[in-house]
Amino acid sequence: MLDAVGLVRGSKAKMLEDFDLNRIEDMGGAREAIKRLLNLVEEMAGENRKLREENQQQRDEINRLKGEQGQPTIKANKKAAVASKMNYSSERERHKSKGRKKADKVSRVKIDREEVVKVDPAQLPADAEFKGYEAVVVQDIKITTDNVRFWKEKFYSSGQKKSYLAELPAGYEGQFGPGIKATTLVLYYAINTSEPKIKEFFEHVGLAISEGQISNLLIKRQADFHAEKEALYIAGLGSSPWQHSDDTPARVNGVNEHTHTVCNPLYTVYVTTPKKDRLAVLQAFTNGHPLTFRLNAEAYTWLEQVNLSAWVRTQLQQLPQDQALTEQAFSAWLTEHMPHLGQQHRRAILEAAAVAAYHRQQEFPLIDLLICDDAPQFKRLTDELALCWVHDGRHYKKLNPVVAPHRHLLADFLTRYWDYYDDLLSYPLHPTPTEAERLTQAFETLFSETTGYDALDDRIAKTKAKKDALLMVLKHPEIPLHNNPVELEGRHRARKRDVSFGPRTEDGKKAWDTFMSLAATVKKLGVSFYQYIHDRVTKTYHIPPLADLIIQQAQLRQLGASWNNHGVTPTF
Repeated sequence: MLDAVGLVRGSKAKMLEDFDLNRIEDMGGAREAIKRLLNLVEEMAGENRKLREENQQQRDEINRLKGEQGQPTIKANKKAAVASKMNYSSERERHKSKGRKKADKVSRVKIDREEVVKVDPAQLPADAEFKGYEAVVVQDIKITTDNVRFWKEKFYSSGQKKSYLAELPAGYEGQFGPGIKATTLVLYYAINTSEPKIKEFFEHVGLAISEGQISNLLIKRQADFHAEKEALYIAGLGSSPWQHSDDTPARVNGVNEHTHTVCNPLYTVYVTTPKKDRLAVLQAFTNGHPLTFRLNAEAYTWLEQVNLSAWVRTQLQQLPQDQALTEQAFSAWLTEHMPHLGQQHRRAILEAAAVAAYHRQQEFPLIDLLICDDAPQFKRLTDELALCWVHDGRHYKKLNPVVAPHRHLLADFLTRYWDYYDDLLSYPLHPTPTEAERLTQAFETLFSETTGYDALDDRIAKTKAKKDALLMVLKHPEIPLHNNPVELEGRHRARKRDVSFGPRTEDGKKAWDTFMSLAATVKKLGVSFYQYIHDRVTKTYHIPPLADLIIQQAQLRQLGASWNNHGVTPTF
């Protein structure tokens, strides 16, 4: 009996696989009726999936309350797990191979010493002639201790009644020299080594160091590095009119927070805040500095657009106008004079005043264009917004049609979707008004389609509604079409979180943000992180300030060519 049921179901599934709605004669609206039925099947299948998941969750919770266990999680073998896992990545569709080219490694190797290797004369025949040398470069490192006992000169002046003691060389303050300090910072922040493993490594080398001392080297007395991070951030924001931004979860002393990442091709900066709302994003744009609030014409225009009542806007006129106020002062005034203000209206006032203050502040360059995903907290902060095509494509990958005709429609549309994306990728190479107009019309044609698959049509309409932000590359050819650069930087922070979980203090949080920003930035600037840290610890300053390097490379890269109207094709 069961075999017969399975046979019937299999034959029905085969029928749907071969089903072509266009071959049905549209008599009495039959084709439209069948189309609606197929969409109803999709809707019911989606609801069924959700109900099954919810039902299983409730069963597991009931069993847990009874002191029993829920449904066991049985891991499949690796191949089966990979095959069954839902994959929303569009990497295969959008990636285009650039060909493999082996890099010249030897030319980048620093030669520390040279040595002539001679042939054993006993191996040479009598007629052997010397023909010169053949160069071979071999890389190696030495890991050994360099412990120093300093004998500091000491003088005493009877007249001054004062002792004079020689100072240690820069970098040797405390019990550890610059090599240990630099290695500790590099292992922890750039290579994601945990503190216990760093201690274990040093012990294998022959050093005596405690976990507490390692923690102090990672966190304490880092004011110079914090200052350089802020300076490079200011230079980075000024290096181009456009920036990437995203956030990733963080843990600080076991409490959930959020790490914001801001970057462009010349720098990367991390800023961790308790929240990830619009106010937190503004705080990230100013390196975590306390927000200020300002009521001016811009703030009132914002409040009018969010439909805040005229009465509330009138009440706000009693507050000092067009002055920068601290969050404490601004919030205290709202609480005192408008105690019945609702949470939503209060939030709108805070956001409007904070955005207005951000646009008037002078310490950090303003971001003209932000490249990001479609999260609401990023909107209305900058003059222009560019959305990520890869994020938009993920929504189509999440569609899971059960009816074969709908699967075919989705596959066909995605093929044309990524073909259009390829055309956009080619545009920056030869940007012209004619090509921009052609791509604009092609966008309208592609995203005005009606396929008959309701979920797909709804997704297409949502993409079309974001036309201006998705086609920003036609106005500014130097910007990327996706937000992958900042997501990759966020992944580095996530890997660090996997290894070390998270900082436990505010000083630790600040150190994480600073040193991971420095590590990511020097990599983009082509500077060794170890050499940079050693240079700063020993105060030799052979490596220029990172802010200066960013400014120098920004002049060469011309990342804001379309804003400057130079007509220069940027170097990516």
